Amino acid sequence: MNKKARKYIEKLQLQPHPEGGYYKEIYRAGEIIVAKNLPKRYKSSKSFSTSIYFLLEGRQLSTFHRLKSDEQWHFYDGTEVILYIIDLNGSLDKICLGKSCGKEESFQAVIPKYSWFGAELKDKTSFALLGCSVSPGFDFKDFELGAREILLKEYPEYEKVIIKLTHK
Repeated sequence: MNKKARKYIEKLQLQPHPEGGYYKEIYRAGEIIVAKNLPKRYKSSKSFSTSIYFLLEGRQLSTFHRLKSDEQWHFYDGTEVILYIIDLNGSLDKICLGKSCGKEESFQAVIPKYSWFGAELKDKTSFALLGCSVSPGFDFKDFELGAREILLKEYPEYEKVIIKLTHK
């Protein structure tokens, strides 16, 4: 494991995430939006917002998943991260997150609700430390991992990336 990644995992007390990588919730707003005041897609009350640290190391992937809320990714340290997003129109977009402003990299990106998305590191010998913010706040009840066979039927034109970013 990359030494700096290990240091971050220990210092930030990161734990394995179901989609891949490591995470720790670092903020959950103390105020709540009651369910009746939220769009019908939400079945329960939500915090105003939440955020986590998220770390990928080496060949780890953030496998395809989707949320009922928009999610904003923020780049902090390490190598470039390639985000793959299949939006509601079925279009595949790639966004590179990183620290080189002069290149085709961004410090942050927003993934629209209900979009399938996943990520990988550009340099498989390195790591990336990111932050992820969700509003209204994240709840695992609003999280769905992508099933390879279903995604392949829905988006056969993206077979290569779907196979890379899903489990059998």
